[in-house]
Order: sequence, then structure tokens, then C-alpha cells
Amino acid sequence: MGLKAGIVGLPNVGKSTLFNAVSNSAKAQASNYRFCTIEPNVGLVDVPDQRLQVLAELVQPQRIVPTQIEIVDIAGLVRGASKGEGLGNKFLANIREVDAIIHVIRCFEDENVLREEGAIHPVSDKEIIDTELQLKDLETVEKKIQRIEKQAKAGDAKAKTELEVLQKCKDHLEQGKSIRSLDLNSAELDLIRDAFFLTQKKVVYVANVDEASMHTGNQYSKALQEAVKDEDAEVIVMNNSIEAQISEMDDPADRALFMEEYKMKEPALDRLIHSTYQLLGLQTYFTAGPQEVRAWTFHKGWKAPQCAGVIHTDFEKGFIKAEVIAFDDYIALKSEAACREAGKLRIEGKEYLVKDGDVMHFRFNV
Repeated sequence: MGLKAGIVGLPNVGKSTLFNAVSNSAKAQASNYRFCTIEPNVGLVDVPDQRLQVLAELVQPQRIVPTQIEIVDIAGLVRGASKGEGLGNKFLANIREVDAIIHVIRCFEDENVLREEGAIHPVSDKEIIDTELQLKDLETVEKKIQRIEKQAKAGDAKAKTELEVLQKCKDHLEQGKSIRSLDLNSAELDLIRDAFFLTQKKVVYVANVDEASMHTGNQYSKALQEAVKDEDAEVIVMNNSIEAQISEMDDPADRALFMEEYKMKEPALDRLIHSTYQLLGLQTYFTAGPQEVRAWTFHKGWKAPQCAGVIHTDFEKGFIKAEVIAFDDYIALKSEAACREAGKLRIEGKEYLVKDGDVMHFRFNV
């Protein structure tokens, strides 16, 4: 399954620097001018998972394949983007296509980096982006209401229910609040799914701080954390430039030495990727054999056939059973054969809820 996260923020906050750090397949041009990224750059980032390496050490496969997130570097939004300012319509359309938003906010002073909004003010910066997305959603919801009203007046019961939910969304947006903070049940969420509201998307905030504040944060990052404490979101404090330098190091020894110098246990990027992954309710199962050890992404709560479909749709259509070994059992007993002998390999059917870390083999017939 494909997962796409979009990096957004005002111009010159460190978006493209962050993209350069996380991307395995492309490098954005990080330049100190307003619209350096006109078309969104797209790259792939591996989801760090130490379990994959541990499993591979036991199996000794020909290749190791981590699961990945697609990262889109979307050009800097500006005030008035919802009305088309700064190519706003194009950029907002790019946001509509992503599953989650990584919102980069400048939390550092540097007179050499241009800033159009005056003094550093992360909460105000956040609100500028929020407002533009809310205004665009308000435009979307008003158009949908106009269309649905006709059907509701004609007596369509489903349209009446949908109209009520849309009106609820409209009222919420007019209060300057995002759809993701509106308490909607699963049935109501289904009714607005095709609206693709921008403010309904999950958000991870990146507080891009100076080097001295990368471990402790600073007054700016703390103000941001306070401002979003009631949101279903996380703030990752990091120095994007340091992360970009780490990502450019191919030699693990060089990387370890560099991180030791900066007193880092892990790249902050790993925390960012994990946060994005978990925010969307995603988990990982593994397949392991002599050809490859591979990580696969699934949504928490999925059953075995759905997870099989992540590999290939035929696996889901023709699902018969799944052979399952808990990750801890596999590591403790060191092989599939040993797990089978010890009775730790289970046969599960269509109703099995797959657990994070399961090592699986699917049986199917098409």
C-alpha cells in the first residue's frame, strides 16, 4: 500500500532541506528564494525498523526490503494561497493528494535566511497555514452544500444526512477550526470522505531549531508545543541542516561518529518517520525467506486477507490461511523450523487480526 506525506510550510522554513534529508530517490534544490520548488519533488524514504535487520541476520536472505513512505516536497504556501496567491491553487491541490502533512515551522533566528512575515513567530506561522487550508475547505464545503441541498429538498434521505454533516463542517471551519478537531463518528466520516478536506489530514509538526537547541528546544519550539497541545499531533524538534548532513553519509562509521559528536542516539528523522507512520494507524508485518526478508505496511485492525492483499490482490481474493509466528518467538527460537517444532507457528484464518511484528506466510488459491 502506498503512503504519501506532504511537507508544507511558509517559504524559507527548511522544507526542502528536510526533504533532502529524508529522500532516497531525489534531491530538492534548497535555495534562499521564494518559489524554488515549483513542481513538487517526490522521494521515497525507508521506514526505520531494527526488527527487519534482526530478522535478516537469522534468515540470511539475498535481499532486505524495508517498507517505505513517499515524501512530497510542496512549495512554500503564502498568505492568500486559498485565493490563488503565490500559485496557491496548485500547491493546495498537491496537499489534497497526500495522506498526512508534515508541517515545518521555523524556530530559529538567522538574518541570512529571508523571512517575509517579520519577526520569528512559530504560532503565527502555523496559523497562517491553518487559515489558508481552512479557507480552501470552506470553499469546498460550500460548493458541496449547494449541490446536496437540491437532493435533500427533493426528499433524498441520504442527502439530508450528508447535508447535516456538511453544515457541521462548515460551522466548525467558520470558527477557525480544522476538520480533524471535529468529533465525527465513522458513519459521518464516510459521508464526507469524497470531499478530501485538507484540514482533515493528520499533521506532524517539525520545529526546525538552531543547532544549540536541537536537544532541548527553545522558546519558539516550546511556544509551538503549547499551541498544539490539544491537537492530535506531535511536535518533532530537530535541526534540519544537521539531519541533511547525516543523510548524506554513506559510511555507517562516519555517521555514527558524526552523531556521537552531536550527542545523538538516533537521527531525529527516524522519530519523524515513525511519528508519521503511527499517526496514520499503520503497523508492520514481515515475510521471511531465503529470497528476501521484507517489511509490509498495514492498517491497525486489518484481518489476514486484507494484509495478504498488500502483497498482491490475488492473495486476498484466494486467501486460504496464514502461517503466523510472533516476532519475539522467531527471534528466541532463531528459525521458522524451530518455531514449527516448538508449536509457535500458528495457522490462522480469515478472521485473524494481524499484529504488529507478525512474521507471516500466506496460502492462497486463484
